[in-house]
Amino acid sequence: MDLEQEKWWSDFQNDTNAVLLDVRTDEEVEEGMIPNALHHDFYQGQDFLNALESLDKSKNYDIYCRSGNRSGQTCMLMKQLGFENTFNLVGGMNSWNGPVE
Repeated sequence: MDLEQEKWWSDFQNDTNAVLLDVRTDEEVEEGMIPNALHHDFYQGQDFLNALESLDKSKNYDIYCRSGNRSGQTCMLMKQLGFENTFNLVGGMNSWNGPVE
């Protein structure tokens, strides 16, 4: 599900079962990431799929990338893998004005 930043961040902060997932490249992550996010590079092919498959399907995943494209694709992939609750940050880090570490 695509969510605008305010709702995406508010929902994450109020969800004790939520996990932040950053699917950008290592180079993009070096520019800063949302605190406490788990990082798996979308472009790592089978390693990326293996990483997704190893995640707890009972959790809710708030996913972001640079622009919202890769995270949107990740949401669709995760649905196919049996994840029920995935939330894409519309606009990604390009639009993000929340905390960064």
